[in-house]
Amino acid sequence: MSDLKAVFGEAAAAAFADLGLPESLGRVTPSDRPDLADFQCNGALAAAKAAGKPPREIAAAVMERLTHPAIASAEIAGPGFINLKVASSAIAARAAQVAADPLVGASRVADPRRVVIDYAGPNVAKSMHVGHLRSSIIGESLKRIYRFRGDTVVGDAHFGDWGFQMGLLIATLQETPEVAAILEAVDKGADGEGAQEALAQHIDLPLLERIYPQAAQRAKDDAAFRDLARKATAELQAGRAAYRTIWRVFVAVTQPTLAREFHALGVDFDLWNGESHADPLIPEMIAHLEQRGLLVEDQGARVVHVAREGETTKKKLEDGTVVIAPYPDPLLVVSRDGSAMYGTTDLATILDRRKAIDPQLILYCVDQRQAAHFEQVFRAAYLAGYAEEGSLVHIGFGTMNGTDGKPFKTRAGGVLKLADLIGMAVEKATARLHEAGLGEELDPSEFEETARKVAVAALKFADLQNFRGTSYVFDLDAFMSFEGKTGPYLLYQAVRIKSLLRKAAAEGASNGPIAIAEPAERDLGLTLDAFEGAVAEAYDKCSPHFIAEHAYRLAQSYSKFYAACPVLAAPDAATKGSRLALSETTLRQLETALDLLGIETPERM
Repeated sequence: MSDLKAVFGEAAAAAFADLGLPESLGRVTPSDRPDLADFQCNGALAAAKAAGKPPREIAAAVMERLTHPAIASAEIAGPGFINLKVASSAIAARAAQVAADPLVGASRVADPRRVVIDYAGPNVAKSMHVGHLRSSIIGESLKRIYRFRGDTVVGDAHFGDWGFQMGLLIATLQETPEVAAILEAVDKGADGEGAQEALAQHIDLPLLERIYPQAAQRAKDDAAFRDLARKATAELQAGRAAYRTIWRVFVAVTQPTLAREFHALGVDFDLWNGESHADPLIPEMIAHLEQRGLLVEDQGARVVHVAREGETTKKKLEDGTVVIAPYPDPLLVVSRDGSAMYGTTDLATILDRRKAIDPQLILYCVDQRQAAHFEQVFRAAYLAGYAEEGSLVHIGFGTMNGTDGKPFKTRAGGVLKLADLIGMAVEKATARLHEAGLGEELDPSEFEETARKVAVAALKFADLQNFRGTSYVFDLDAFMSFEGKTGPYLLYQAVRIKSLLRKAAAEGASNGPIAIAEPAERDLGLTLDAFEGAVAEAYDKCSPHFIAEHAYRLAQSYSKFYAACPVLAAPDAATKGSRLALSETTLRQLETALDLLGIETPERM
């Protein structure tokens, strides 16, 4: 199913080709002046120099060959722009197509792929906090968009359960006599499952959250403790029974809580594979890197040099001296003390995914500040033959900032927990619903669920309406408004259409053939047609903001239609049936767009 922009583009491309000019000149875009035209083609200006003719002359020749029945009129404007207006009958036909389409106007990709999306990145011993918010929201939306387009997609939380933080926790808890006694018994051959149950009596997530920052600070100040934690990390990774047992407790008390917190945000994963999941592959991987001649000694550590010949960057040393050095830095695979590093497990994870899933594309939805790390890992993977060049993509994003322009923190300067953020949003949504007189007829449980949906919509849309690479300021009051470009506004528009359709059903009114007569009907029909382009761009550019923008434009367009074109009070049955069909199609497309953003729509408000 082709959208009208594609139809017009094909017609314009054929016209340019008929003149012996490149078809690419026939590119059509929505008009900069929608009051004058629906689409425009600027190819004549680009063709003028090569053709040696004035652009208006080329435009006139192109227009003579634009004979598609969907074109109501074509005019030359300015130095050679071609303005195109769509026939109302073509808009009606396209709207009918959208109404009958299970994908409400979007399309599947021609060649579906196997895709892994690595996002959220929660860690053992830590509740979710606002620093995880953008990765979770963007990654979940991309997962939904890619599936909607037809790809087979696996969402992986990539659980942080294997690094130095494990050694810090083990070293700290070993100082507790009860824990030390259980671990000693395991090392002497005691039953691991029984020991795990016994340890669970002493360890829970609040305890881990409390001791981890203390242990991290202690490691900075106390070299002996730092060495002890490093040794514990290495022994855990080497398979020491006692440390593996206590590590399982860390995972068991953390993962279910995190899964519940993610689910409350409308984020769910297919896999919770931790960094540990790839650990068994590391010896094989290191041997392979050695065979390929990629793993080399460097100051006691072992690294893979990933900079290409001649690639350099300027580096500032601690003494202020600026030097020219290879770029990027080598990937550290094995540390001086024999431990696997983050880059090691990331590289092994690529190998693991290749063996288990064989994806054609892996997207890493991680803060833009990690770009250099991923550049190292991806290059190493390509050199080792673990992935095809270009199949590993870092989906970087900016930060969610406070009013001071710095990454958002609590008033006390701490990092806000995600559960607390959602609680704040629900409280604000509840107050706004009461202020607006909305939800008064709902029973308490339905009102509570509606407030939750409004809160999550506010948080998600505030994030996803921006291009992911930009940072934005966290302003809960602005996010929660039922006016303007916000999640609550979009939910309100969807709920209003649902109310209209319920009234129509109660009156026995039903949908009829779509006809386009009024300007607001034209605008709504053209906006419905634009969904295909929005979904395709979001998919191609890995940025959900194209869909967020479309959802907002669709809601605005319907609001104007609702004001200008009475539905239930339409002048005749045919008009009522057409407008009901447009209303229902708008609702389906709006809810589909919101679902792709990870936003649920309530039935009433």
